Amino acid sequence: YRSLMSAMSVQQMSMFHGAQRDTVPQTSKPGNAVKVLPCELDHVVSLAEVQATMGKLCQQEAIVTQRLNALVASQNELNRSLARLDISRATLGSQAVSTRSIGNTMLSNAALAAKRISAAVSRLDLEQARVKETLHVVEQVAEVKTCVLGVTGSMGAAQDWEAAAAYLNRASRIPPSVINGSFAEEIVPTSEVPDLPKTTLEQAAESLQGLFLREFQRAATENNGSKVTRFFKLFPLIGKSGVGLDVYGRYVCQSVAARARSNLNAGTGGSQATEGFFYANALTKLFEHIAQIVEHHGGLVELHYGAGSMVRVIERLQTEADIQGGIIIDTWSDERSIDRRLTDIRSYAFTFLVQSFLPAQPARSGTPRAGSPNKRRVLGDSRRQDEEGIDTKGIDALLSEMTAMAARWSLYCRFIALQCKVGRQSWISQMESADHSTKQESTQKKMEHEVLKVPSFITTSALNRKMADRITTPINAMTTFLLRRSVERAFQLDEQPSGLSLNLAKPPHSHAPYISSAVDDVMYIVNQVVERSLATSQRSVVSSVLPSVTRVLDSDFIGMLQRKMRDECYPKAAVQGALPPENTILAFLVLINDLDIGCDYVRRIVQSWLEGFHGADSYEEKVEASSKSLDSLYPFEGDASHAANMLKSLQQSFEAKASELIGDGIYVVFKNVVKPRLRPLLSDAFRDIDYQMNEEGHAEAKGFIEDDDGSDHGADEGAQDHFQRGWDALTKPVARIFTNSNYERLLNTVVSYLADVLEKRIWSYYGRINDYGAIRLERDVAGLVNIVVRGSRYGLRDAFARCTQICLIMNMEEDEWAETQTSSASVSVSDVVQDAGWILDGDE
Repeated sequence: YRSLMSAMSVQQMSMFHGAQRDTVPQTSKPGNAVKVLPCELDHVVSLAEVQATMGKLCQQEAIVTQRLNALVASQNELNRSLARLDISRATLGSQAVSTRSIGNTMLSNAALAAKRISAAVSRLDLEQARVKETLHVVEQVAEVKTCVLGVTGSMGAAQDWEAAAAYLNRASRIPPSVINGSFAEEIVPTSEVPDLPKTTLEQAAESLQGLFLREFQRAATENNGSKVTRFFKLFPLIGKSGVGLDVYGRYVCQSVAARARSNLNAGTGGSQATEGFFYANALTKLFEHIAQIVEHHGGLVELHYGAGSMVRVIERLQTEADIQGGIIIDTWSDERSIDRRLTDIRSYAFTFLVQSFLPAQPARSGTPRAGSPNKRRVLGDSRRQDEEGIDTKGIDALLSEMTAMAARWSLYCRFIALQCKVGRQSWISQMESADHSTKQESTQKKMEHEVLKVPSFITTSALNRKMADRITTPINAMTTFLLRRSVERAFQLDEQPSGLSLNLAKPPHSHAPYISSAVDDVMYIVNQVVERSLATSQRSVVSSVLPSVTRVLDSDFIGMLQRKMRDECYPKAAVQGALPPENTILAFLVLINDLDIGCDYVRRIVQSWLEGFHGADSYEEKVEASSKSLDSLYPFEGDASHAANMLKSLQQSFEAKASELIGDGIYVVFKNVVKPRLRPLLSDAFRDIDYQMNEEGHAEAKGFIEDDDGSDHGADEGAQDHFQRGWDALTKPVARIFTNSNYERLLNTVVSYLADVLEKRIWSYYGRINDYGAIRLERDVAGLVNIVVRGSRYGLRDAFARCTQICLIMNMEEDEWAETQTSSASVSVSDVVQDAGWILDGDE
């Protein structure tokens, strides 16, 4: 190793160490990278390693030499570029010297002249602006002097109040800094008017205010409308708009009070106060008078006092409306004895309803006959108690009157809210009239789509509280009482449809749908109650009345029907295996119809309000529907949607309760009336039918076997004919009594049970049927299904899917069955069944 190392030249060693120092990892191209030697000379132990190292050193030397050559080549180009740059710098230097010389000799004078001219122009503009400001101030001071002298002269011997007010209005447009300035205080005072201009104008305004107040009150006392209008216009000219609006508010309030007292005194103490809608009309006239004042005088007020000024007058009118409306409502409450009636209502026991829900007491001597003296005595006692109790007609009349009063109050609140909204929008538009940007347009669009809200002075008014205490609360209590009393009275006077029979040969004396009279009576009252409560346009009334209607219908109406279905008309056979009595079955069917028709009535009542305009066809219907739409009755924010939700809640709650009871009743009819006759019906249909037949028997069953003489004759009656006669005798009497929806429910239940029984009978023929018998069985099953689904009831076929599939498999040919087995050889039977849409599982 040492001898080999000594043989290496010093130059090679230096190149080796230099290459080691320069071999730094690069990120350039892979071909130009210089790699570090994998081992150093200190670790070389053999000649092969030395030679390998020398080879790598030679490669590194070649790479370094190549890089150095490239660098030297680029150095020449760089030197040429630097030489060209030096030449350009010399050229530019001479041009810069020439430019500086031109600027110093030729342009410096022009720049100085321009600077002097610009400064002179600026000084001239400043002097001109100051002169204009001085002239403007002088003109304003002259205007102040003119106004001061004009006011003083007009208030003197001329007594021209309009001119004096006009001079004060002109003076109000001058800035206070000019009026209070030293120049005006020096120039304006004269020997006739020695006071300062500010003092003179203020004294004149106070003097004119007192004069206008006196003249306005004198004109109001004399009921001189022209003079009232004359002096009302002058208050804003002297800067006393607030005083003018206040005195005008007192004036119109006196008119409102006088009119309200005259309307109330016209009927007080006479027969008019106890008849009809006298107090409702008095309250309506009060609101109409206020609305006329706001409508007719609003333009004049906003013309002279500015946009939005009428709102202040409306607030003053509302204060008077609180007083006069409170007097009308208190008088009405005392005259109608509302507190006493509410006490009677709360103490009413609803004896008939309460006793109806008590457990039935066993009779001592059997069930009384329909016209027995015992029943007549009980009904007579009940009617006598009703006649001596609360006057329901009087309650109904009171509800109509209170509904009218609440509706007028709602209409009045809507009118005032619209006027306040318009006044506010006019004020905002006036404030932004100078701005023509898109921001103003977006503000106007936002105001147009702004929801209507009740003004705060309405919600906090005394009349609003009195309406809630004296009108809304009695409406809620009396409506609930009237509805419950109507339900009680309807069931007391309930009459069943006459002439009903399960015998198709006896036509009924009444028309379908066959329901009791209580349903029509109760639903008429429900419709009236809902219409009244919604007509008030009061959210509080709707929030209280509609839940009460829901509660009464669910507990009293449905509860009474449920109690009758359970205790009075439950179709139970007296002897096991026999059918219940016919009158019991008919009464039970009618009660189920009552529930179904009740659902239909409630659905139509609710939908008539929810659909509104969209459900109308003719023009007259659209006009009527638009007046009944919730959006027109409830314009304030969120009220219409709240009323719609309450109506939907009423419908959903009633339908849920009634549908549950209908389902129970349908099951009872199926269990006690239909089911006992259904299995014997199916047995009779398949009686004496042999499904192990030959070809001749099959042809005879099909109905085209020929005699010896070549003529053919019909086949004997089969399963289809027997089943059709029994099925018609079983279902048609019930279908004639039931409503369509109830019959569909019953038919769904019957078909489900019938399909199970039919399937069991088909399975029972296992081992007792041949090929021809399978064909006839399939035809008989298809005929039975066709009989059941008559009347386009194709959805009922799904219940018989298992039966039809069993018959289909029985009648498969050998090749069809072999094909099924071949297709299922590589696939499981369950997969084949699932892919083919079979209801039967693989084992079946």
